[in-house]
Amino acid sequence: MLDKLAAITQRLSPGLRQIIGNTSWLLADQIFQMALGLVVGIWVARYLQPEDYGLLTYAFTFVSLFRAITELGLGTLVIRDIARDPSCKEETLGTAFVIRLIGGIATLLLTVGIISWIKPNDYLTHWLVGIVATSTILQAFRTIDYWFQSQLKAKYIVVANNLVSAVYAVLRIVLIRLQMTVIAFAWASLAESALRGLAMVIAYYINGNYLKRWRWSFYRAKILLQESWPLVLSGLAVYVYSKIDQVMLGSLLPDTTQLGYYSVAVKLSEIFDFIPMIIYQSVFPKFANLRQKNPGEYICKMQVYFDAMAWLWILVALPISLLSPYIVGILYGQSYAASSSILSLYVWAQFGSNFGLARSVYLAVEGKLQYSLYLSGIGALTNIGINWILIPKYGAIGATIATIITYFIVIIILNFYFRQLRVVGKMIFQSLNLYKGAARLVELIR
Repeated sequence: MLDKLAAITQRLSPGLRQIIGNTSWLLADQIFQMALGLVVGIWVARYLQPEDYGLLTYAFTFVSLFRAITELGLGTLVIRDIARDPSCKEETLGTAFVIRLIGGIATLLLTVGIISWIKPNDYLTHWLVGIVATSTILQAFRTIDYWFQSQLKAKYIVVANNLVSAVYAVLRIVLIRLQMTVIAFAWASLAESALRGLAMVIAYYINGNYLKRWRWSFYRAKILLQESWPLVLSGLAVYVYSKIDQVMLGSLLPDTTQLGYYSVAVKLSEIFDFIPMIIYQSVFPKFANLRQKNPGEYICKMQVYFDAMAWLWILVALPISLLSPYIVGILYGQSYAASSSILSLYVWAQFGSNFGLARSVYLAVEGKLQYSLYLSGIGALTNIGINWILIPKYGAIGATIATIITYFIVIIILNFYFRQLRVVGKMIFQSLNLYKGAARLVELIR
């Protein structure tokens, strides 16, 4: 059996073998972290119960709305630039690090200021948001991950991430055993960010690289920010239309219990989201190079990429939707029984993340990132409007319906409104013919 697999692998092109190898490392990493995070996360949710678990989720979600300011859309651009020209590594990484550091500080100030204005007397929420937001400053060290992604060297980051995840899991278990309050779990997340940054520095050093060689370049910063500003605005809009439902559930309803139910459903729905993400991380540098060398082959393989995303959506959504009462009951217990009906619907919204990632690759490679801003802006306004109508009356179910409607409009319909995105809409519809999509996938590996 192993000999047959080896023979099949040898028939693949070197580029495809490199993608598969890198993806395998990322897949192993995510499976380990998913299993560990799921077990400990369930334990934390059971311990905190829906209201406190919803409150902790509210703090994380609120800060995530400002993630675009923390990351400033640099990931895609830095990976692309280093993949095209490795000689710019130190200058590009050093400049991106400083920009992300400034973005983290800005995120901390903004989130604390806004939450104090929204909930002036809720001091526990102020502290939770402040602690979680502080971790965004430490996330500047994740700039190192851009270099590993550009070189398709996932195994080093995999080892670093797994070690940190194991320590973080043990820390949360200790907090549960000590019967600590919800704020202790926020402090644990801050410690996890610090450890993850340190682990990345060590991994970078092991590969013969040194942070002291990084250098700031005002010219490089200007170029990156000029190209990334649509990504910053679209990233903000993306998080608004993908996360505002949780913020509104925590703000429009009298307590965070409904948010606790909803966050469990969302977490279970997104449990396999790491698969399209690691595929995205592995194929993006290859598509960037292939677009310049062979445009015809590039379009054909882009269609296969969309085919893979369609199959992943169906294979994940169908069993989870059908088995949702058993999944929630076994994992989270009777106190979260209300999450099962939410899960059975919400999991179908995952077509948004699958096709959204595939479209992001196309927009970045084609230099059409400005459309990300248009699409995300429309999505943000649509989701806020629908949630504002449905949440007060239907709670978490209303937020679920709003998410599905918004994704359908932004990910599917709007491709046909913009002339230059009709090719994306065509690829999505072709991928929904699962039989032909499967045939194209099989042809790729022959």
